[in-house]
Amino acid sequence: MRRSARLVALTQHFLENPRIHKNLPSFSEMYNASKASISEDLDIIDQMFRADGIGYLKRTAGSAGGVMFIPESTVEKGVAFVDQLCERLKDPVRILPGGYLYMSDILGEPNTIREIGRIFASRFAKLDIDVVVTVATKGIPLAYAVASFLNVPVVIVRRDPKVTEGSSVSINYVSGSSKKIQTMVLPKRSLEEGANVCIIDDFMKAGGTINGMVSLLEEFSANVKAIGVLAEADDDEEERLVENYMSLVKISNVDLKEKTIAVQRGNFVERS
Repeated sequence: MRRSARLVALTQHFLENPRIHKNLPSFSEMYNASKASISEDLDIIDQMFRADGIGYLKRTAGSAGGVMFIPESTVEKGVAFVDQLCERLKDPVRILPGGYLYMSDILGEPNTIREIGRIFASRFAKLDIDVVVTVATKGIPLAYAVASFLNVPVVIVRRDPKVTEGSSVSINYVSGSSKKIQTMVLPKRSLEEGANVCIIDDFMKAGGTINGMVSLLEEFSANVKAIGVLAEADDDEEERLVENYMSLVKISNVDLKEKTIAVQRGNFVERS
């Protein structure tokens, strides 16, 4: 195989298999090339990944040595992406009755969701996450995007039990915004005891739903290592129930009369 073709094949392999360790002899056998040639190929790919700000190749030496692709979003690239997102969210046509914002179009864009997942995964990469947890339904695409870069499974918390999921653990919690008692459930088979968990959600106001998920995960003795939300509402009238979290966007004010939306970066830069 020519080097140009081998570089394309190797790049595709790494992009489709993040955080999967593979030894050099397997690449040599696969592409019928010497270890020295493969090593030079990896140097070229690593340089390009770093230059594009999408990650890097982590290499280990020794008999069990090899390489894996670590997806990553640089702070500069993340800031540029979030700034563009903020501009889109300022569009007054997004204002819905009650001061809510229409965001479903953004949550339906694969490229946008993928970049959001890359940013969260970059910040949480060193936390040894075992599983990404979200609550149905709008947080699901975000959770899968984050999980794809961390190469871990997704677990979905639901409002009602499903007969196809077997016995479940359920809790009641107080919604932070409406102050109403609500229920969430999680199948017993969905999560191993003591798992390291990353919670992902699309929107957080007072944090009642996320606080409920934290309480539910305590029933599984899970360790909540990270909490990420796409957008948070900066509402002084609401008492924030969640403290240690990372947000990409902060919606500080929605003026229904003037039809203006104040949007700014979340705290992800501070936590980078």
